[in-house]
Amino acid sequence: MKIDWNRRTCARRGHVTYQPQEPELQDRLRADTALGEAWRCLRCGDFTLGAPRGAGPAADAPLVPRGKVLRDTFILRFLAVERALRGVFIVLVALAVWKFSNSQDAVRRLFDEYLDVLRPVAGHFHYDLDHSPVVGTIQKTFGYKHSTLLIVAGLLVAYALVEIIEGVGLWRAKRWAEYLTVVATAAFLPLEIYELTEKVSWLKIATLVINIIAVLYILLSKRLFGLRGGRDAFEAERHSASLLEVRTSAGMTAAHNG
Repeated sequence: MKIDWNRRTCARRGHVTYQPQEPELQDRLRADTALGEAWRCLRCGDFTLGAPRGAGPAADAPLVPRGKVLRDTFILRFLAVERALRGVFIVLVALAVWKFSNSQDAVRRLFDEYLDVLRPVAGHFHYDLDHSPVVGTIQKTFGYKHSTLLIVAGLLVAYALVEIIEGVGLWRAKRWAEYLTVVATAAFLPLEIYELTEKVSWLKIATLVINIIAVLYILLSKRLFGLRGGRDAFEAERHSASLLEVRTSAGMTAAHNG
């Protein structure tokens, strides 16, 4: 079923009405009813009772996202939430690494004690803990220097901040955030591909596919790095819709303006 992004957004945020100074446009946007005056919404085109929320020249009509733009905003906000959650998770990992670096010997002793307890149980199920890849990886971390772990924690915090900044910027539909997301995501694609050559998993494949789709989508839909006419074409498309906002809602087609 096709989603009506205009009415869906109006249902959540309310209608956007505007009173242009031009009398002929006012007549097309305004209607008298038994309950009082009604004005046509610039987003969905429906009439709503009450005074308009704004007024001025038609050329100054507010830029109201509609249709495809609303869909793009929804997708960007989905990516924003994903980036923000990822950033929070990485901060928690960085905190764990930092705490581990300050109590490395105590954690090692505790791990060895639990390992001694679990070794007979694992042996009963014919699982050799001493040659387990997971156990081996954990034991290697105990050999890392305190300074090395602090550097790792710092790098994780820096990466988390980038993810959170991306999330905030994408949520607010900032163009710089779109560039940052594309560059940051694309920079890690080679690493994700390399990890797949080491060990294949559905999670890694899904993450790689999602990131590639996100990069291509933002690049093309937002006309970044000069693609599809670049920023000029992107702004012209948005401002063209803004200048025609009142006329379109008033039922005056582009052919009429041409």
